[in-house]
Amino acid sequence: MASGGAEPAARAGFAFRVEAFGDRGVLISISDHADVRSAARAHALAAAIERESGGRPGWRTPVSTATSVLLPVDPVEPGVDVALEDVQGWLARLPTPEIDERWSTEPAPLEIPVRYGGSDGPDLATVAELTGLTAAQVIELHAATPLRVLFLGFAPGFGYLGPLPPALLVPRRAAPRTRVPAGSVAIAGPHTAVYPVDSPGGWHLLGRTSMTLWDPLRTPPATLRPGDRVRFIPERPA
Repeated sequence: MASGGAEPAARAGFAFRVEAFGDRGVLISISDHADVRSAARAHALAAAIERESGGRPGWRTPVSTATSVLLPVDPVEPGVDVALEDVQGWLARLPTPEIDERWSTEPAPLEIPVRYGGSDGPDLATVAELTGLTAAQVIELHAATPLRVLFLGFAPGFGYLGPLPPALLVPRRAAPRTRVPAGSVAIAGPHTAVYPVDSPGGWHLLGRTSMTLWDPLRTPPATLRPGDRVRFIPERPA
């Protein structure tokens, strides 16, 4: 049987680290650095693994992040040991996963208007203090940064956009809010995002948009998809 430790693997320029994720999943790590290239690889690898595992009893839908793919499995059938062996076998023989065209082309970015600062961006001054920038510089740098949707998670339609430049890197808030209004534009670590619905949240709020990013009555309901380009447009100064 396969061990629960990490096992390295490589194929056609992709390097992987495969390990058990508790008794209910297999974690395939691609990179320690979240950037567009690693996110594109993770997204493509998740799609390839889904083709291999789809329809088998106990195999769930793979979930990609900017640096890894999590493959949930039933702890009994197939069980994590069998899943580890199967995944390592797939990775050894899979051709290079095909990158979705959204990652390899340069379509016009989705422009998201943002009201920065004030009651819409209550953490703008805090971010300025943490980064040593002025509020105006935070806005200018945030809006000028080329962004990609690296992956979706946390809530329906919540896109992790990035990577942010080092000058804007700040930790999560020490005390999360119990309610963040839908449309809030926030940053934490290497990512920025728009909260698609009212929800709790621990990111720093820079502003807010009136654009609807999640509508369950729409097809598709999510505005953002992995690989999409995004640009924030300031509507007014802080």
